[in-house]
Amino acid sequence: MGIDLTIRKAELRDAADIVRFNLLLALETEGLRLEPNVVSAGVEALLQDSSKGIYFVAESREAVVGQLMITYEWSDWRNGMILWIQSVYVDQEQRGRGVFGRLFGHLRQLAVEHPGVCTIRLYMHEQNSQARRAYERLGLRQTHYQVFEMDLDAR
Repeated sequence: MGIDLTIRKAELRDAADIVRFNLLLALETEGLRLEPNVVSAGVEALLQDSSKGIYFVAESREAVVGQLMITYEWSDWRNGMILWIQSVYVDQEQRGRGVFGRLFGHLRQLAVEHPGVCTIRLYMHEQNSQARRAYERLGLRQTHYQVFEMDLDAR
């Protein structure tokens, strides 16, 4: 039931698709309605500066059907880089067809080939059982860490 896919690093021309997917992601997973102009500026900033992170997209028949973003964290304990997966989204019509598996496989291969990368991590909304099953099928496991945050954007 898979589809023909090309996995590639996203480019500025993909910004509109990535913004649309991010808006849908926030609404579907957390019931949040994000400000499109803020998301657009954030996506474009990352696409123009890979030190912030990298988006990868899955493309089928010249249409973007899935995405994931990675950001970086240096681990002094491991003397290596941790890649954080974020902004995972697969178009609803393409879910269950291996799109995320292909995106993750591409990222995993890049990480294995880069000796400085020691870990791949992600966080997810605790109620997202569908995502949890997909992540576990790919060999990811829940750790003993919990995420804390202090939101400074409410200025």
